[in-house]
Amino acid sequence: MKIRRPSTTSVLIFVLIVAAGAGGAWYWWQSQQGKLPDGLVSGNGRIESDEVDISAKSAGRVRDVLVEEGDLVSAGQILARIDTTELLAERAKYVADQTSEEALLLEAKATVTQRQAELTLKEANLRRALTLANTGAVSEQTRDQYQSERDSARAVLEAAERNVTARERSIDAAKAVVDQTDAQIADAALATPVRGRVLYRLANPGEVVSAGGKVLTIVNLSEIYMEIYLTSEQAMRVPVGSQARIQFDGADFAVPAKVSFVSPEAQFTPKQIETRSERDKLMFRVKLRIPSSLVEDHIEQVKTGARGTGYVRLEPNPPDWPDALQKRFPGDPLDAVK
Repeated sequence: MKIRRPSTTSVLIFVLIVAAGAGGAWYWWQSQQGKLPDGLVSGNGRIESDEVDISAKSAGRVRDVLVEEGDLVSAGQILARIDTTELLAERAKYVADQTSEEALLLEAKATVTQRQAELTLKEANLRRALTLANTGAVSEQTRDQYQSERDSARAVLEAAERNVTARERSIDAAKAVVDQTDAQIADAALATPVRGRVLYRLANPGEVVSAGGKVLTIVNLSEIYMEIYLTSEQAMRVPVGSQARIQFDGADFAVPAKVSFVSPEAQFTPKQIETRSERDKLMFRVKLRIPSSLVEDHIEQVKTGARGTGYVRLEPNPPDWPDALQKRFPGDPLDAVK
């Protein structure tokens, strides 16, 4: 019996079929690796934070800059000082003016006391004159003279009392000027209102800055977020407060976050954001905010500008997170965001 061997062409066709099948299976397997479960959407973005400018309220010369770029600063920390030599001299003058007004007030009060005594005497003279006039012991002219003196003394007393009130208002005005100068001196110490990191140092000691002139720029590390862009269909299904995850490029862990903002208006995708859709397609901006507790725990590792991917759960009936998005940075809790 003669055994017929397959031809070289048949073998080659068979090998090609097997290779094509294997290649197709591998391609399908690869395509499924990055596919998200239904109910989850994603978008590329980068870590961002608000910037806070530390500026001089009034024009002046920079005396000290106490931090360098990259320094971590705490809320309320003094970062720079504006020279206050002129303000201190003006304050000394205003304090002297206030002291002078206080001395004039004491003088005015003494005058009131004197005028009050004079009025008391005039009133007593008038009472005696009225009694004597009823008996005919003094003339009506004398009585009228005593009454005129009493009325004049009363008017002088009222004027003296008004002078006291005016002196008191002058003291209040002098105090207000001193307080205003104190506020300007306090404003010369430039403090940061937030915890953050120095991004730019814009002025050095000896330089003169105008009113509102920037001295430093701080990255606010208490508000860390990533902005991603979703289609209209996806954005409509994302409620504010929905759970989210952020995975940085090259990292094997995910950071929990929450949707804190969904833009009500569509816009063109910014050039720095890479999406699978065409660049000219209108998208909706979605902000994913990282909990401040996690930011505080890793304040030294927080770097704005780091790129990654944000994942958002859609409602209703959101699916469970894939295993890759369940991983946490070592030591972080699994329920950082509920």
